[in-house]
Amino acid sequence: MKKYINISLFYAIAAMAGGVFYREFTKFNGFTGATALGKVHTHLFLLGMLAFLIVALFSVHCALEKNRMFRAFLWIYNLGVPLTGVMLLIRGVTQVLGLSLSSGASAAISGMAGIGHILTGTGIILLLLSLKKTAANGR
Repeated sequence: MKKYINISLFYAIAAMAGGVFYREFTKFNGFTGATALGKVHTHLFLLGMLAFLIVALFSVHCALEKNRMFRAFLWIYNLGVPLTGVMLLIRGVTQVLGLSLSSGASAAISGMAGIGHILTGTGIILLLLSLKKTAANGR
């Protein structure tokens, strides 16, 4: 349980840092429009902090660590969520600064963000399947 609370704490700190960066970076640059930077904060809070608080609660009653799917979830999900957050950060910074990206660079950012979302979604499915398997086994 402590491990998952520590992971949750990491995501909470990253989410708060993302929120402060969004507020200060846009204010410093006089930017008032919508930007992907605003989504970094919520992605990290919900997909990171909240998800691992829920996992911590489940770990108290279930032997999740014994499940191979759960171990795969930890790796895949913890690659996907930060990758998504970093790509949102990069996209947001380019939007605020008004940088003109080539179509290749823009596609690369979108593609990497897409891979992050795919990894995150795959991790969610693995978590749900591992919970289902653990429930079917009675613990």
